[in-house]
Amino acid sequence: MKGNFIDNLPKIYGLYTGGFVVFILLMAILEQVGVDAETIGILFVLFTVVIYAAIGWLSRTMQVDAYYVAGRQVPAVFNGMATAADWMSGASFVAMAGGIYFGGHGYLAFVVGWTGGYVLVASLMAPYLRKFGCYTVPDYIGTRYGGDLARLCAVIVLVVASFTYVTAQINATGTIAARALQIPFEVGVWFGLLGILLCSMLGGMRAVTWTQVAQYIVLIIAYLVPVFWMSSKQEFGLIPQFAYGDAIARVAELEALHKVGEMKPTEAFAGVRALTIEHATAGASALANWKFVTLAFMMMAGTASLPHILMRYFTTPSVRAARTSVAWSLFFIFLLYFTAPALATFTKLQVLDPNLATGIIGKSFSEVASLDWIQKWSNVGMLKISDSNGDGILQINEFFMRGDIVVLATPEIAGLPFVISGLVAAGGMAAAMSTADGLLLAIANALSHDLYYKIIDPSADTRKRLVAARVLLIVIGAAGAFVASFKLTGILGAVAWAFNFAASGLFFPLVLGIWWKRANREGAVAGMICGFVAGTAYLIWVRFMGGAEFIGLDHLRFGIVGMAVSLVAMVVVTQMTKEPDEETQQMVDDMRIPKGASVLSSDH
Repeated sequence: MKGNFIDNLPKIYGLYTGGFVVFILLMAILEQVGVDAETIGILFVLFTVVIYAAIGWLSRTMQVDAYYVAGRQVPAVFNGMATAADWMSGASFVAMAGGIYFGGHGYLAFVVGWTGGYVLVASLMAPYLRKFGCYTVPDYIGTRYGGDLARLCAVIVLVVASFTYVTAQINATGTIAARALQIPFEVGVWFGLLGILLCSMLGGMRAVTWTQVAQYIVLIIAYLVPVFWMSSKQEFGLIPQFAYGDAIARVAELEALHKVGEMKPTEAFAGVRALTIEHATAGASALANWKFVTLAFMMMAGTASLPHILMRYFTTPSVRAARTSVAWSLFFIFLLYFTAPALATFTKLQVLDPNLATGIIGKSFSEVASLDWIQKWSNVGMLKISDSNGDGILQINEFFMRGDIVVLATPEIAGLPFVISGLVAAGGMAAAMSTADGLLLAIANALSHDLYYKIIDPSADTRKRLVAARVLLIVIGAAGAFVASFKLTGILGAVAWAFNFAASGLFFPLVLGIWWKRANREGAVAGMICGFVAGTAYLIWVRFMGGAEFIGLDHLRFGIVGMAVSLVAMVVVTQMTKEPDEETQQMVDDMRIPKGASVLSSDH
């Protein structure tokens, strides 16, 4: 190809997409000629992981600018795809539809909040942070407010929020690897970590960016194909996102028939929280509405505070490109989120409807127990059934499935060809790996650039800085896999905590640093410390100490407490202390001007 790499991106990824479609067709042919399902699943996962690793290897670099911000030359459309992949985590791909499946419309607060958060990013954050010219979020905090303490506080909040998030992603890779490779979950998390490190370790942000574009293509194909297939198979129309209303009505009838939400889990599994079936009624009570609004708000604020997302907008060539790439991010994210409710609805219909060949509730226990997908998911500890009352019929309170596997198991539940199951597994792996890449990079870059280089050893040369970043990637990744192997919480819950941690400590220092010239170092430090400590203390109180919730704010919403304390502390302390010097205030003014050179030099 003529021209440079950036100019040829459409051709390169067009060929990549075509090659991936050819691979899918090849796997379909292998299935038809008798190749077993396990082999196809293994080939799907291994093929895609090897491709990502190859991109990571080809993107290796020893240049600081390329490693931290991809040389600031990523076009808006491709940055939008990379951001969408960075965003489409295990929670979005693997767990979101599962949450809707079990919890109903209340879980749409995640979708509303996560999507709405990009409005805040576009209007309050991304263009101005790009104009500032920083490498990391703590880099912005430390330079805007001055002093090592502000930078250190930002690093601590970033590490806690991102580490909580990354354990959820490694959890998702372990779930997928366990099923596809038929290995224990505890081994699967280490397999997933290996793929994640291969993508990000050598090339930093440059490698992660081009890998994430490739991963988005895989994950969106993998998510959409089963939904369109099921919609067509069940005769609900060619555009399932608009046509699943009748399916919802049928599901409501079946839930009443099977007494969903009424029949309690059988005593044998009553203590196994991850496997008990839950159901949230769609009541319009004031508390339900309050919980919906507060969860959506919390996810919005968390989105605008997450360092690994904000870092993506440091990679564009200009401020205008940063703003445009937010719009593209929203479009690419919309494609999946608009489809998640339809997927949850069709899958629940497949399970509950006794008139469908795939329906299992109300059928013979022995017949259901012999199904291949029941056996395979049971073998890896993600699903259980029990004929507790001995009547030989599987009741709704005798069927236990983790919400984390709803999307992954959908093709098998619906009786689709196994090649679709392999495709979905590859898509789920792409989603979890792409987010984990960004998160690990955010942590390692903050520690290597902001802690090691800016505070500990300012004289460190480029080689030392990049070696430190790579060593930290491995150490943090290993710690994440170790924690994930214990399955301390579900994927969606861990992700929600990460958003709350980030918003508690970083939202107001970031926003006020851009929009309030009077904001100073003392106020920012007080805001980060007080907000983060208050939010964390509230989480411990309501989640682990059995404390009473304050106006319905549970462990998924603790960041609201942290944000309130952060805002008050930052404003009060700022007003009580000296205003920033003239140079700092001029820097804030310059940051708000769309055109012109970045406020900071290229290697500050």
